[in-house]
Amino acid sequence: MILLLRLPICCILMFFPFFIFAQKIDRQALVNRHKVIVKSLDTLSSLTVGNGSFAFTVDATGLQTFPDYYANGIPLGTQSEWGWHSFPNKENYRIEEGFKEIESHGRKIIYTPQLSEPGRKQDAVNFLRQNPHRLQLGNIGFELYKKDGTKGQIEDIGEVNQTLDLWTGEISSHFIFDSQPVDIKTVCHQQKDVIGVSVESPLLKTNQLMIRIRIPYPTNKFLDSGNNWDSSDKHTSIITKQGEKRIIVQHKIDDFQYFIGLTSNLNLRSQIRQAHYFIIQPLTQSTSWSFTCDYSENKNTTATINFASVETNSLQGWNNFWDSGGAIDFSGSTDERANELERRIILSQYLTKVQGTTKAPPQETGLTYNSWFGKPHLEMHWWHAVHFALWGRIDLLEKSLGWYRIALPTAKKIAQRQGFRGARWQKMTDYKGGETGSSVGAYLIWQQPHIITFAELCYREKPTKQTLEKYRELIFETADFMASYAYFDKIKGRYILGKGLIPAQERFKPEKTFNPTYELNYWYWALTTAQEWRKRLGLKPDKQWQEVLDKLSPLPIKDKIYLATESTQDSFTNPLFLTDHPSVLATFGMLPETPVLDRKIMKNTFEKVWEVWHWDDTWGWDFPMVAMTATRLGMPKYALDGLLMNVRTNTYLNNGHNFQDKRLRLYLPGNGGLLTAVALMCAGYDNCNESNPGFPKDGTWNVKWEGLKKFF
Repeated sequence: MILLLRLPICCILMFFPFFIFAQKIDRQALVNRHKVIVKSLDTLSSLTVGNGSFAFTVDATGLQTFPDYYANGIPLGTQSEWGWHSFPNKENYRIEEGFKEIESHGRKIIYTPQLSEPGRKQDAVNFLRQNPHRLQLGNIGFELYKKDGTKGQIEDIGEVNQTLDLWTGEISSHFIFDSQPVDIKTVCHQQKDVIGVSVESPLLKTNQLMIRIRIPYPTNKFLDSGNNWDSSDKHTSIITKQGEKRIIVQHKIDDFQYFIGLTSNLNLRSQIRQAHYFIIQPLTQSTSWSFTCDYSENKNTTATINFASVETNSLQGWNNFWDSGGAIDFSGSTDERANELERRIILSQYLTKVQGTTKAPPQETGLTYNSWFGKPHLEMHWWHAVHFALWGRIDLLEKSLGWYRIALPTAKKIAQRQGFRGARWQKMTDYKGGETGSSVGAYLIWQQPHIITFAELCYREKPTKQTLEKYRELIFETADFMASYAYFDKIKGRYILGKGLIPAQERFKPEKTFNPTYELNYWYWALTTAQEWRKRLGLKPDKQWQEVLDKLSPLPIKDKIYLATESTQDSFTNPLFLTDHPSVLATFGMLPETPVLDRKIMKNTFEKVWEVWHWDDTWGWDFPMVAMTATRLGMPKYALDGLLMNVRTNTYLNNGHNFQDKRLRLYLPGNGGLLTAVALMCAGYDNCNESNPGFPKDGTWNVKWEGLKKFF
């Protein structure tokens, strides 16, 4: 620095950009810019505390006080990765009852579609779609009474002022009830299924404020918002223990049970209002009360812990999270969209950590409420998880990869049943890797190479023999299926994918569809990568894998544009094929450049998609996909315009959730996709030496980042 002071000012200015770039980002200031503030009982502004394996979502009171009112917004859910339930299979339904054969090149392949014909077969498929399902573990809210003894209603809540402090993971809530203030803090332990709550209010002293524990019954429907209070005779909830400062509620439903333990700093009393409905209040006359609630499958493992410990743990856990991994700072940018993009990035990091780091792939609505019966969709695992590796959080990616070993026996069974080698990965599945019938999912194949993507990301971060051995079986079984699934057409002299598939763009009939462009390139990249793993392990290339690679069908082209599939020559003239995911762009976006891809053709394709696509009929991860393709093509303006396109399914709510429609009020693949895209836009990809390739160099964007990793 002393040397610089002796230099002419023009020389100092030459060095100045370096110092700006080298400055560390003030991460706490960055995160604190985007605290979530709620000023009303907004059903789409529910806030969540959690740790990735467990989540607790609250309304504007800081607890789950109005579950019915919020049921059609962001529901007030309590879910854990272990909380799964199945109704008894009294009819002994079996997956085999839903089998259907589809002929492909003379091969009869057995699939498990969702059947439309009424009868036992349909009942069997539906039962296995519905079971197992995630459980809503219980609703914990305030029970409020006015001075005249009447029960408080939602319209009695006033002066709401609620803040989610992302840096500490703490929700602070304030409201007025019956002319009295109520102040609440809500936190979650970062290693245990425990929430902590602190309440300050004069209403405690007048016995006008109590806690309610209410346990719902599963709806067994596609969506479950956790507020089904019917069927009280079909499950049981009892207080199994009551001490001076601790109460344990046991809930049994069929052959599953779990426990909710409440530990207080004050002596307690409880009463049963009705079945599954408990009221708890402190005996001591005080204006302050703190308690914790713990959830466990085994009452012997429930945690007796106080609020202060949970609060400290939350603060430390979130500080560690934000201080590690990547960070992106747009302060100083003049583009009016910069602050909004920065907000989406920060909130998406919080939500994907809280909602989507379970030991199994997460469901699309995380740990808030059930969609698709609470089951994960394996093709979405890419969008849920890839960003963790690019943001320097490989441990959060690897947390869910052990599930593939659990699911492997079923995946191998599916492949064998269909006449293929290796393992065919399930689409709509569960925590045990079960198989579910689906009119679309049974025919999807783009989830197949995902585990190779994940393993390769792990190897890039940890290029060791241990990593190779850890994932070799999963990669080899995956590649074996991919090679045997491809059919060799002797007349054309090439391998073909399909018929009998539905591509990522779910607009095509399986009986007629073959050679989707994205899936062809994914097959090529994944088999090439699998061969590289054999080389790293000192093994010879697999002959069948190489045979398929050498003779795989070329990416289908018409009029110098890539088609969605070879079987749909009208990909860009038929309006039906201009909706849903424009997954042809994933060919070069989600995937890197391969020898079978032509960049010029891909650019033509991008421009065509941009011009003709029906963007109102898309999904949340489509916009990050567009941004990634534009970035790789050297079109940063389109990358930003695509990522921030003003379309309903690209809406990011006050709490950061990606809103889709009335059915899917939150959609975590959109959040994960956003993080993947911006990492690529900043750090780039292999063989890209440009700084911030996804951002225009016109001076409107001041992009500072650290801790991000290049993508493939």
